[in-house]
Amino acid sequence: MATVRPAGKTIYEVTINHVGSLSTLRQREPTVIFFSNLRKAVDAITAELALNNWPPKVNYTAVYRGVKQRDFYSCDFTMAGMRVFRLKIVPRILNPALPRLGIDENPAK
Repeated sequence: MATVRPAGKTIYEVTINHVGSLSTLRQREPTVIFFSNLRKAVDAITAELALNNWPPKVNYTAVYRGVKQRDFYSCDFTMAGMRVFRLKIVPRILNPALPRLGIDENPAK
């Protein structure tokens, strides 16, 4: 008989939404990336921000606390007082446990 795992694996969804008045000039779809590990997600974000000369506003401790307390982490990036993009990290369950669907055990033996 097959056993059902009690819970799935947690992955992290990183979304970049372009917001503010600059997004009306240049329409862009949100970018969504998935990571298997929160540390890898934060390291990739930090490296990309540094590569593109954005301030290092994201660190592992802040992201970890935000995810634990609010079930997400969000950070806005601004330029000249205007929001340019929003970074959001949300934990997701990969392959969640199957629900019982309201089916009872078969009483016949």
